[in-house]
Amino acid sequence: QVQLVESGGGIVQAGGSLRLSCAASGRTVSRSTMGWFRQAPGKEREFVAAIRWSGDSTNYADSVKGRFTISGDYAKNTVTLQMNSLKPEDTAVYYCAARPSPVLTTESALYKYWGQGTQVTVSS
Repeated sequence: QVQLVESGGGIVQAGGSLRLSCAASGRTVSRSTMGWFRQAPGKEREFVAAIRWSGDSTNYADSVKGRFTISGDYAKNTVTLQMNSLKPEDTAVYYCAARPSPVLTTESALYKYWGQGTQVTVSS
């Protein structure tokens, strides 16, 4: 079993930055993929970014490329999502997720473990 706890959400003005963190504990996830997803009110959950736990591969949604950066501190079992140049359309609950496979995927159904989510609100 893997436990994931997100932190770092909040309210920011458009153009600002936020840094989300996801602390993983429990079962070793050394051969896992970590991902960030988000869900806005009335919308389906969507993929944001993913990183192979080894750190040698990442993937981003087109909507966040060039603005968001996913990274991992594997000594601390923490994955971070640095979000810059935030837009009102980035407003959502952001979820950290993990899957016990080194294969990157954007499919939320393939992630086995989920955090409780953290709210990000970007005001215009």
